[in-house]
Amino acid sequence: MPPSPPDGQVMVRVAYCGICGSDLHEYMAGPVKIPVEVPHPTTGVQAPVILGHELAGEVVEVGPGVTGVTVGDRVALQSLIGCLECRWCKSGLMGLCPKLAFLGKSWHSGGFSAYVNVHDYMCYRLPEQVSDEIGALVEPFAAAVRSVREGQIKATDRVAILGAGPIGLMALQAARIAGAESVTVFEIASIRQELAWQCGASDVVDPSKRDPLEAALAATDGEGFDSVLECVGSSETGILAGRMARRKGRVVIVGVFEKPAPLDYTDLVFGEKTIIGTMGGFGVFEEAIGMMASGRFHGEPLITGKIPLGAIVASGFEALVHEKERHIKILVRPE
Repeated sequence: MPPSPPDGQVMVRVAYCGICGSDLHEYMAGPVKIPVEVPHPTTGVQAPVILGHELAGEVVEVGPGVTGVTVGDRVALQSLIGCLECRWCKSGLMGLCPKLAFLGKSWHSGGFSAYVNVHDYMCYRLPEQVSDEIGALVEPFAAAVRSVREGQIKATDRVAILGAGPIGLMALQAARIAGAESVTVFEIASIRQELAWQCGASDVVDPSKRDPLEAALAATDGEGFDSVLECVGSSETGILAGRMARRKGRVVIVGVFEKPAPLDYTDLVFGEKTIIGTMGGFGVFEEAIGMMASGRFHGEPLITGKIPLGAIVASGFEALVHEKERHIKILVRPE
């Protein structure tokens, strides 16, 4: 149980918290972002920490100086914690803060618990049309919305998405909402292929059965895609994403890579292609919540499990690692 929130912070009672791919990275290959040897420069936090950052809940206590939210508000949380002093924080690009901290990685609390204390600026009110379960998807959906924005996807674009995991399926919906002419999804797992169809894919390609580059050319009259969103984070899909883009095309790297991966630089140079990195959904949370409230985003098919906190290892982390054919997004409730 955290203490009463200090100045500028609120206490949130967690309703649901989703297990993110970055949580799996910490579980399988970490520590990745968790500070171990020295405390984090912004928060002073170091291991052990409580994971979890994709959460929705209710504000139950507010600290001094808080005016943006009140007790009883249902909120979704954004997970970035900046120094508030650098050029990036002051310009609205907190995600680029050189001393950036993360809820569930380098913060005093985490979403895999009953209560968390967070800065008031991390809270975004949920309208009644957005349930607690869908509210727990706001953080990853905002990241998907921002990736589509950074990729400058517009109504005439033909788009490819590599990977139909949670972010890939959300990016698919965000691209459709942005008006993309077509969205082709590349995915091996059968359940994720089916969900891609449900989420509005124009075509779904299984790279284990069909050459992805040939499929890309066939879908785009031999030109390549206007925008390619890499949502896997592997060396194979990283280089493939670049090759799939047309001349002057855009490649948005959304997936989290555990180690450096190759690119075909000759192809990038002669095709004058643009590679864009995007991290998180800071700055588009209200837009993402608005899409959810309007009914344009469909999150229910993506939720493939709801588990109590006590089952998070066996039925959460291990299930997502070893049962990819069954699961997309697993939500944890603090029971």
